[in-house]
Amino acid sequence: MRGPKLDKKTDRKQKRSRVREPSKCRFCREKTEEIDYKDLATLQKLVSSQGKHFSRKRSGNCATHQRDSRRALKHARYIGLMPFCG
Repeated sequence: MRGPKLDKKTDRKQKRSRVREPSKCRFCREKTEEIDYKDLATLQKLVSSQGKHFSRKRSGNCATHQRDSRRALKHARYIGLMPFCG
């Protein structure tokens, strides 16, 4: 025998009620003090193929590290380590 039959609305509510753990910024997880402008591998993960800086939502950074990464990216571009466009 099968259990009691649930209607679709009750089933949907049960699926939505799952609470997701908030993800941490990659720099917060690694406990990075400051983002180095010479670390090109890390900076390239934060930039699109066209050379645009990813948003906080896309990159997953917190506000503090998003500002630091923007500063490091600008510094690397000014020195000539990274291109201004793709």
